[in-house]
Amino acid sequence: MKTNHSKIVDCTIRDGGLVNNWDFSVDFVQKLYAGLNEAGVDYMEIGYKNSPKLLKGSEDAGPWRFLNDDFLRKVIPQKGNTKLSALVDVGRVDENDILPRSESMLDLIRVACYSKDVDKALQLVQTFHDRGYETTLNIMALSNVMENELLEAFEMIKESSVDVVYIVDSYGSLDHNDVKYLVEKFKTHLPNKRLGVHTHNNMQLAFSNTLVAAELGVELLDASVYGMGRAAGNCPTELLVAHLKGTKYNLRPVLEVLEQLMVPLREKEEWGYILPYMITGTLDEHPRSAMALRSSENKDKVVDFYDKLTTPEVNFDK
Repeated sequence: MKTNHSKIVDCTIRDGGLVNNWDFSVDFVQKLYAGLNEAGVDYMEIGYKNSPKLLKGSEDAGPWRFLNDDFLRKVIPQKGNTKLSALVDVGRVDENDILPRSESMLDLIRVACYSKDVDKALQLVQTFHDRGYETTLNIMALSNVMENELLEAFEMIKESSVDVVYIVDSYGSLDHNDVKYLVEKFKTHLPNKRLGVHTHNNMQLAFSNTLVAAELGVELLDASVYGMGRAAGNCPTELLVAHLKGTKYNLRPVLEVLEQLMVPLREKEEWGYILPYMITGTLDEHPRSAMALRSSENKDKVVDFYDKLTTPEVNFDK
């Protein structure tokens, strides 16, 4: 099956920043952008465009947590073919902080929300659309959304100006059958919208789930170099670059980025397929309990962790 309609959105800095509190040097981000651009990757998500005043603890985070347009112009003085993207969360962004696209380094703004906030997300989408940006709507935690809630959301989305709607496997709990089911459902209810997919690697299915979506016509494929992302991480960019058929991608520049930047970083920071994340994935749960376990002295006590999660009367505080 041809996947030459697919476009890769590399989220290493934005999603990977959840691992190291966005502590990437300017040099790191410049080298990553140069490598992705040379590899032919379509978009690089260079961070969040949320507003520091709307978030607690923002002063400790690196600059990619709250992208500043002047700062971005210094980081990437010369843009290549790879477009720049940023993500905002409903309730965490002041729309007055978003310049018109003609004055901004960004091309794409993606709006993430839970299903109950789709109406608010679509208002933001409309604002960004009016300012000239490409837009996406990313509905998180789809595996926990009730059918009637999703159908209500589809009604609103269908009438909206959003360009691309994302199927997001927030807990890394979906398999190929679930992805197929969701893609068909989204296509049926949103025939006028392009689709995207964002997978997590809790059960080592991020890459295959992304391929299944691509073969069903999903256009925007989220990935990150070496799979770097919160907890179990994402679909690895290098696998998509190597595997997508009928595309212009070039693997060697991504391997250079891996060797120079990502392999040394993985020595210091932890992400990827790790047993507690596998457990939360199989149970269709948010990875926060597994993340807490990994930062405790009992980080490898997986049987005890599993028992706590599967025995409701056992309290975590004991």
